[in-house]
Amino acid sequence: MSAFCSSCGSALPPGARFCSICGSAIGGFPPAGFPPAGFPPYTPRLVRPIFGRQFAGVCVGLSRTYGWDVGLIRILAVVGGIFLFPFPEIFYIACWIGIPEEQIGEVPPPPQP
Repeated sequence: MSAFCSSCGSALPPGARFCSICGSAIGGFPPAGFPPAGFPPYTPRLVRPIFGRQFAGVCVGLSRTYGWDVGLIRILAVVGGIFLFPFPEIFYIACWIGIPEEQIGEVPPPPQP
């Protein structure tokens, strides 16, 4: 039995969760009963990740925790550092000192669709 995307009408392979043409999610996700009853919802921790950082990981940590685009955060940090000197630099250094580094054993959750 073939399935079709409700947004664009293209045929979908069996077991597809997203349409390969328009990218829309196919209904019924997340599956019923997920997360299990009594299981606390995931809340991201503010940490400086080991992978994906350019300098100290402050921009990547903020973007992962709050769901922002890391490129936008980095651009705002550079532009703010140029035009609002020295406040963004002080904030960055304070975050570098205050935000803990991600531990090797921690595994970040998979990205949300």
